[in-house]
Amino acid sequence: MRQVLRFACEGEVLLATLDGGEDGVGGDRRAGLLIVSGGNEIRCGAHRGMARLAGQVAGHGYPVFRYDRRGVGDSSGDNGGFLAGAADLAAAVAAFRSAQPHLTHVVGFGNCDGASTLALFGRSAGIDRLLLANPWVVATADDLPPAAAIRAHYADRLRDPAAWRRLLSGGIDLRKAIRGLGKVAAPAPRAALTTRILAAITDWGADARILLAQRDATAIAFRDAAPGMTATTIATASHSFAGEEDQAVLLEAVLATLEDRSPLGTPR
Repeated sequence: MRQVLRFACEGEVLLATLDGGEDGVGGDRRAGLLIVSGGNEIRCGAHRGMARLAGQVAGHGYPVFRYDRRGVGDSSGDNGGFLAGAADLAAAVAAFRSAQPHLTHVVGFGNCDGASTLALFGRSAGIDRLLLANPWVVATADDLPPAAAIRAHYADRLRDPAAWRRLLSGGIDLRKAIRGLGKVAAPAPRAALTTRILAAITDWGADARILLAQRDATAIAFRDAAPGMTATTIATASHSFAGEEDQAVLLEAVLATLEDRSPLGTPR
């Protein structure tokens, strides 16, 4: 059963979707999943990926709550970005627990800066465990990808004969390439935002699990910033795990976190 809910946050009205899970099979229904969308995506996610995931998880017996933060999608107010999302997250958790009063554990799942929101504010909001996909840990001052992603990109291109043919034929934007190489040659010191988010993830200890898309720029930047953190890697370039195989691994990771199974599975 899927229903739309409204709840208050600092004088604004936020919209949420609850997939009840009452008709699901298996699973510990005392746990529920709260999904935080990344960027300015509405609660259904990229290509309705979060809505699809919610339906799958609910089919296993777990209620799933998704919401639009202030100023995004159906919710009123001003969009302050993910760093201003603490009150929205706390209000969402409270609304979820009110709608499902039998819950004893709430698991938070987020992608990109949705993962960062959960890492930073999830504990104070009342969330018990986290699954963080491709956490956003960089502050960019331009329109270029993070330096680590640029390095990975050019390493692949240097091994690709087709890229050399494109370069010689004028098929590559040399101005953009030079800007990217300049960013790699003069990397900025670790930003305060990076330190803050990595410290927040570390503070969660074993209650936070990390899932990375192997060839995604955001995931590459995270791995570069936190090479020692344990993570499960999916062999994909899709930031939103859009492929059929990606979705199956993502679902298994979510269910493992809800069931508190460890590890999440064999990294690929």
